This record gives sequence, structure tokens and C-alpha cells, in this order.
Amino acid sequence: MQDPQFYLVMAAAGLVALAMVTAGMLTAWRGWLALKQQQMALAGNHMPSDMPGPSPTQRIEIADLKERIKKLEAIAAGVDL
Repeated sequence: MQDPQFYLVMAAAGLVALAMVTAGMLTAWRGWLALKQQQMALAGNHMPSDMPGPSPTQRIEIADLKERIKKLEAIAAGVDL
């Protein structure tokens, strides 16, 4: 049987290791968030705010595609239209 101090030292070492891993992961998370913020800022600079929306023809095509998707989903679900 091991000395009780051995278990105390192992528990302390485990906690220190866990703290180090947690700190590293937190640093990586913050770096990733900073990267995404930079990407969003750059993407926002490339798009003009007065950009026109889709044309009426494009809207009709999108509505038609949505309707076709609904019909296909109904067929897949076994619903008779």
C-alpha cells in the first residue's frame, strides 16, 4: 500500500495539469474568437451597405425552388398532395 502523501502529491499534480490544460484551451478559444472577429470585420468592409436586393425574377425563382423542395419533402414523408 502506498503512503498517503503519494496520493496527495498525485492529486495535486493532476489538478495542476488540469489547470494548465484549461488555461491553454481558454487562450486558444480567445485567439479563435479574435480571428473570427477580424474575419467578420474584413468581410464587412468588402460589402457595400447600399447593395440592392435580389431582382423580382430571382425572387420568383427562389420561391419556385422553395415550393419544389416542399413537394419533394412531402413525397419523401409519404404525404399525398
